[in-house]
Amino acid sequence: MTDVSGPTIRTLESMVVYTNPWISVREDRIEHPDGSHGIYGVVDAPDFAIVMPMENDGFHLVEEYRYPVGRRTWNFPQGGVKDSPSPLVTAHTELTQETGLRATSMTHLGRLDNAHGTMGQNYDIFLATGLTAGAHEREHTEQDMRQDWVSRTEFEQMILNGAITDSNSIAAYAMLLLRGML
Repeated sequence: MTDVSGPTIRTLESMVVYTNPWISVREDRIEHPDGSHGIYGVVDAPDFAIVMPMENDGFHLVEEYRYPVGRRTWNFPQGGVKDSPSPLVTAHTELTQETGLRATSMTHLGRLDNAHGTMGQNYDIFLATGLTAGAHEREHTEQDMRQDWVSRTEFEQMILNGAITDSNSIAAYAMLLLRGML
């Protein structure tokens, strides 16, 4: 593998063209290594955590309507917490908010890029174990969310049959497998 150090594209100018409470979009004028110019659109969003609540050889999942893809989807609990002091705090908060579960153990499995071709957002993956049930604390935007427990075999089948299409959940599961934690 060739090691390329430092940026190979230089930013000449950057301008925010859209912003809302969740994201901002900027357009950068850039210079390629050969000196030619171009533009790059970048979506900026806060980092987030994805939590894999595991017990009894299975996982707790959440399902909700995802407006951008126009359908309900299953995934691991995930999200960001404004002004969170750490990814670990974010993971505990998201788990409780979306499922009502509390974890006595939260193991960090890794940090990945989320759509690195269009955004600089990252996410941390956590395995949650030692679970106890409680009341969820969902945000208003999560009012249609539901949850369920599925066996590991069922989870894998849901990926294969297209019931789980969330790339972050699938990547988190791959990280769990690669860490040899199943």
